[in-house]
This record gives sequence, C-alpha cells and structure tokens, in this order.
Amino acid sequence: MRLRDLIENNAITSIGDTEITSVTDDTRKVKKGSLFVCIKGGSFDGHDAASEMLEKGAVAVVCERDLGLGDKQIITENSRMLYGNICAAWFGHPERKMTFIGVTGTNGKTTTTNIIKHILMSAGHKTGLIGTIQNEIGSEILHTDNTTPFAYDYMEILAKMADAGCEYVVMEVSSFGLVQNRIGCTRFKLAVFTNLTQDHLDYHKDMEDYYQAKKLLFDICDTAVINIDDDYGKKLYDEVSCNKLSFSVKTEADYHADKIEIKSTGSRFEINRKTSVNSCIPGMFNVSNITAAFAVCSELGIDSVPAIENYNGVKGRCEIIPTGRDFTVICDYAHTPDAIENILKSVKEYTDNRLICLFGCGGNRDAAKRPKMAEAAAKYADRLIVTSDNPRNEEPEAIINDILSGLENTDVPYDVVTDRKEAIFHGLQIAGKGDIIVLAGKGHEDYQILAGMKHIHFDEREIVAEGLKLL
Repeated sequence: MRLRDLIENNAITSIGDTEITSVTDDTRKVKKGSLFVCIKGGSFDGHDAASEMLEKGAVAVVCERDLGLGDKQIITENSRMLYGNICAAWFGHPERKMTFIGVTGTNGKTTTTNIIKHILMSAGHKTGLIGTIQNEIGSEILHTDNTTPFAYDYMEILAKMADAGCEYVVMEVSSFGLVQNRIGCTRFKLAVFTNLTQDHLDYHKDMEDYYQAKKLLFDICDTAVINIDDDYGKKLYDEVSCNKLSFSVKTEADYHADKIEIKSTGSRFEINRKTSVNSCIPGMFNVSNITAAFAVCSELGIDSVPAIENYNGVKGRCEIIPTGRDFTVICDYAHTPDAIENILKSVKEYTDNRLICLFGCGGNRDAAKRPKMAEAAAKYADRLIVTSDNPRNEEPEAIINDILSGLENTDVPYDVVTDRKEAIFHGLQIAGKGDIIVLAGKGHEDYQILAGMKHIHFDEREIVAEGLKLL
C-alpha cells in the first residue's frame, strides 16, 4: 500500500508513492519498508528510536515534533490518533463496514455486552464481541489480553469480523482505550454508560479525570444510553450533546425496570410497566445490565425478551461453582469497592445462613481503594477471608495490611490467609449449611500474577473442586 493512501488528509512529501510493507509502533517489529509511528508511553518514547528505525529499514516515521529527519518524518499533533487511522486504512477501514455498539463504565460492561451479543445472535445477526474475557467472531472465540485492544490488533480483529460477515460489533470500551486512541476513527451507533466508581486511579489522576476519559465515548456515538441511577450517569446525561436515552431500576426513565423480584435462581421484573422479563441471572445489578441491553436492542428494533430469558450468564460474573454440598460457592470478578458492595448486597438477599466473602486487592494498582474494598465487604458479609489477588511486584502482606486498615471501625470477624489457594480451602472448611461463599476478584481469570509479573495457572473452579476432596 502506498504511504499517501495510509495517511489521508495529510501533506505527504516526495516519498508519498513509496510502498509500505507494514505499519507499527513497536520497535521490535520494524523491518524494511515499514512505517514506524513514534508514540510516547509511560516508560519509553518512540521518538527516541526514530533514527534507529530508519536505519533498520523504515521508510518513514510519524512523530509529534521535528526530529531533523527531513522528508523521512511526518509530523502530526497526535501520533496515537493518527496511528489509529493508519491502522484502519491498512486493514481497509473495517470500522466502516459494521454497526458498532459500545459499553463503558467501571462495572457491568462484560455482562451488558454479552447480553447484547446474545440477543443480536438470537435474532439472526452475526455479531462480533470485543471484551475483557475474550473476543468473539460469531461463535468463534479469540484470546484477548486487553479489554480494548491496541490500535493495530483492534483493526486486525475488526477486519476478521467484517470478512466473516459480522453485521454488528459489541464492545467494552475502556478508559485506557479511549484516552490512548486505540479505536481509531470508529463511530458507535449506540453507546452505553453503566456507572463510574473508584478504579484505575493509578492511571487516571483523580475521579474527574477518569470520568472525562469515559465521556470521550459519547463524542463519537449517535445515541447515548445512560444509567441515571449513578451520580456520574446523571452528570453525563446533563452534559452530552448527542441524542440520549436514560435507563434506571430506581426511578422513571426512558427505560425503567420496576416490580423487581430477586431470588437465587434469577430475577423477575417489568420494563416500562408493559414488558415482563424473567431472567435466570440473579442480582439487582444484573437487572440494570439487562435493562441497558433491552434499551439498546429496542432502539435497533429487535425483540429481546426471548433471548434475555434463555441467557445463562457470563463466566466469572456471579457464577455458581457446583459443590454438591449444603453450601454455595459463587465466583465473581468484583474488584472495586462498588462491585464488592453490589455483589454482596445482592447475594445477601438470598443467603439462608452466613455470607462469607473472600477477597484481596491487586498489586501495583490503586492502593487507595484497598481499605474501601474492606469497608464495602464488611457492610454485608458475616465473615471475611482476606487474601491475595494478583500481588504482582508488591509484597502480599503489605497489600493485606492496607486492606485491614479499612476494617478498624467494623466488628465483622475476619481471617487472614495470604496464599489464595489456602484461603479458598479455608473458606470451604468453615462453610456450614446454608452458607454462601463469594470468591471476589478473579472471576473469569484462570491465572495469578506474582512477583516478577510471573503468571501461574490459577482457576478457582479447579481449586474449589480440589478443596472439596479434602473435606
């Protein structure tokens, strides 16, 4: 592909007709004929390697300042943004060939996107999914490392979806993906806002910065679907300039769930006092997620109730792990204060005896939320087991000490078992008839990240099965 065909609406020098063999922002992938895009990251600035990349065989570099490289440099104000557009052009602009539905927020993205995809597929529309657990092209499953893939990987996946005949793409849109311009020039027909609670403040400087990052999605969508039960949702609804719709499980809205009944086997409710819904996934937060999905599909003219009622949930999201015993084990991805509170509040409503919550906090991540996680867990749990999550390069005991500071003004009994596997065994050993154990934090993850960023296999379903044999 010619260089000038990759960079639209930009003045290209005499090398504009040069054939490009690859595009990349990764110095390790540069080869003869590459176009290298200089991006400044947290620990490395691609601009510092620009001259070396030309020596390595790159045809030209895209940069944000004059590097003294003559007609070999293409200067732009925002190289991340231009790189997203370059990747789109490289793959033939797949983002122009499908209809996009984006979901953003701290909690609920995975469940909401999966429900929407299930509805669309049930209605006969081949649909792609981009999300935290995995990417999907119809029924084909692809591995993912990031909620929102990096620009090149993202456009490559979209191209595969378009080639496979997908009509829709439903995707979780992270704050990282928005700030770092990973989605290029994608425009969304509908964009959902679920909620905003404390998370990722190791990256965003404060909650307002986090909110502004999420808000970027609503500058590139036709219609916003916003949860007005959330304080930031109310703020967003007042501030967005695009067409907008509200949804709620508490108050009047464009899509309002009421007459809500929650049981351990699911939920029953009405939307807008005329549509009855029986779902087999429990929890008030899931009523909200379902209402959002219903709103999206209604705007697309699709009857979603039959698909909602045969939808069985997402791995690691309020997932019941079979035990064959007189107590219940639930695995959930809850890893923020709000998510912990939501899952425990919901489960508490159908717990016959004690509610036991096992949780930890990730290392090298926002430390300020650790005591808040403990406070949230103490509100509803009858007993806590404090353990590790993904300690990464922090000492697990130091993380646990941060967590315990949030329990100083509570009287909930707790145990500290640093090794998460042993902590799960301990939870199974102390469980009695009618108890429910919530394993919070790992959810769908089948690994644990230890010192040196070493990944070990760690599937809580397997560990529960192993622990039950020891009882």
